Amino acid sequence: MEPEGWLIGCEFEDSVFEEGPERRPAPPAPYDAKRCEPQWFDEEAESSDDVEVLTVKKFRGDLAYRRQEYQKALQEYSSISENLSPTNFAMRRDIWEGQARCLAHLGRHVEALEIATNLENKATNIDHLTTVLYLQLGICSSWPNLEKTISCLQKLIALHPFNPWTWGKLAEAYLSLGPALSASFASPQRQNGFASSDKTIKSTFPPSGRDCLLCFPETLPESCVLSMEARSSTLKSIPSCMAGKRGTMLPETQMKACASLIRARLLLQLTQSQQTSFALEKNLRTQQEIEDKMREFHFQEDTLLWIAEVMGEDIGPEKMKDEVYAEVKSSGPVALTGLVTASLEGFEDKWFGKIRDHFCSLEGHLQSEIQILA
Repeated sequence: MEPEGWLIGCEFEDSVFEEGPERRPAPPAPYDAKRCEPQWFDEEAESSDDVEVLTVKKFRGDLAYRRQEYQKALQEYSSISENLSPTNFAMRRDIWEGQARCLAHLGRHVEALEIATNLENKATNIDHLTTVLYLQLGICSSWPNLEKTISCLQKLIALHPFNPWTWGKLAEAYLSLGPALSASFASPQRQNGFASSDKTIKSTFPPSGRDCLLCFPETLPESCVLSMEARSSTLKSIPSCMAGKRGTMLPETQMKACASLIRARLLLQLTQSQQTSFALEKNLRTQQEIEDKMREFHFQEDTLLWIAEVMGEDIGPEKMKDEVYAEVKSSGPVALTGLVTASLEGFEDKWFGKIRDHFCSLEGHLQSEIQILA
């Protein structure tokens, strides 16, 4: 009779507990690194490997670009593009980017932008799209094409809403756009447009209607409590205020620039505690530059605090989640492009709509009182 509690299948062979023969690792195979002379790819080399031939041409193009020989670099890149396999996506992106940069340096901005747009449409993830948008930004900035520059910056912010440097660049673009739009009022032939170095570009910002938003930068919508005498004086000064603003910068453009600067400052303050050395120095220096620029708007402190509250509503540990990454983590080019396009269409309403509506309501209230006082 078998012992009580004996389990069937739990027997082990003695060989299981025997020590096996000692195994010694084989010596590693000798490795002989390939050594190349400096600029070895400058010499004509015959090779049956098509990939190696294209790689050599790529190196030549990169070296020519570094030497600022843009026409030569463009020729090298173009010769590669003609013979490159359609499945070699990584090198194809590099070649197209090189061609676009060369064309921009050669003053052929339209062709450069066409290549960059093609790259944007073929981007498959956020990293690729971000790189392409920075490429477009460089092309448009060297053009200069302010309308497309602003569009690129808005797309970048749609992808990375917590990047202070992009917000700062957007503010600079709005500040540059203001004088260009104001100049369009003086020329009937250029109404609603502004001249770039290559062509006249239609502006996305209308010359009238909501442009008188910031005629009263000294007052805050919620705290607009004036005595009747002071209010009468303020209301009567509206026409001269509007005329002065239009002579320099359209008020709505000024509002967008101001809000963008405040957003950049808030984000810089958020990252300040995590930085040291030169990064911290640059952060503090930029904050000071923003402070100096804010004084030029002549807003009262209450107004700036209110705008900061609006522009910082999503800034916080519990809210700072880049939802774009979750939505497009595994999306294709169509979904990625569609998401950015949708974000771009509602960009100004999302970020500036609340501020604009407050100033619009204030303006409407004061305009009605103008008629009463008149």
